[in-house]
Amino acid sequence: MPKISVEVPQELLDDLDDHVGGDGKFVNRSEAIRASVRKTLDQLDEIDARHGRLDDEQ
Repeated sequence: MPKISVEVPQELLDDLDDHVGGDGKFVNRSEAIRASVRKTLDQLDEIDARHGRLDDEQ
């Protein structure tokens, strides 16, 4: 799996960390970020579909 590096404002990182760990929904930051990216991409696909911008091959 490729690794990427991104700059994240501390405020977002703090909010993310509230959802990670023993009491959180996610095991680690990477899992939380992957889930967020997947959800965002699904939402963008829905928006593109409503506007007729999706290719039939997706």
